[in-house]
Amino acid sequence: MVINTNISAQSSARLLAESSSMLSRSLARLSSGSKITSPEDDAAGLAVSTRFDAQINRTQAARNNIGNAISFSQTQDGFLQKVTKALDRMSELSILAQDVTKTDTDRSLYNAEFSTLSTYITNTASKDFNGVSLHTATALSVTTDGDTASGSANAYSMSGINLGAAAYTSATGASITTTSAASTALTAVKSAITQLATDRSTIGASISRLSYTNEQLGVLKDNLGAANSRRKDVDVADESTKFAKYNILVQAGTAMLAQANLTPQSALRLLG
Repeated sequence: MVINTNISAQSSARLLAESSSMLSRSLARLSSGSKITSPEDDAAGLAVSTRFDAQINRTQAARNNIGNAISFSQTQDGFLQKVTKALDRMSELSILAQDVTKTDTDRSLYNAEFSTLSTYITNTASKDFNGVSLHTATALSVTTDGDTASGSANAYSMSGINLGAAAYTSATGASITTTSAASTALTAVKSAITQLATDRSTIGASISRLSYTNEQLGVLKDNLGAANSRRKDVDVADESTKFAKYNILVQAGTAMLAQANLTPQSALRLLG
């Protein structure tokens, strides 16, 4: 029996410290919802999870880009719908101006409306979307995926819709003040309508392509999130069981340490 060195107390204190440490880790996991609260918990798992988090964020950023590109295209088509109505009316006016029972004075009245609609189309060509021109020949490169095998980003080239093209300017520059001018104007307007139909078809194809890509990225993001969850999210049921275990060990260790600290007092009986 010794007094200066209490082996039982030292052992109990060490075990209590270990139990307390495990209890703290379990508490941190339950409170954070993550089973990796510190790098030493799972060094490799933390590295993989960090990369997954970054890839998920890049995927969401690409979805945001695509969503904005779809809105851009829908805005384009919204304007072109109104241009379609204007061109339809201009073609109608071109026919009316060729009526042999009309005088040039009558045709000048038709031409006033024709010119107003031409100005409307010309003004529409200058509209923009957040500072980006809606109706130019310049194609727009839309980032659709931030993760390829080579590490570079994929992009979709969205064709430009140019309301300044010759087919449109010929129509907007025409007049219907005479029967011959009205005939020429009709040909130009019909050409513009044909071009407009092609442009709206191009916009529709772009929206369809971008919508499919957006859905694909949504599925990718869900799968990446599920994979990342398996690595870093805590199993609450399992961790709750461990927490209860460590909590009991800490309480038992505390009680046993108190008992171990009383052991040297037995030596006083030998000195009596």
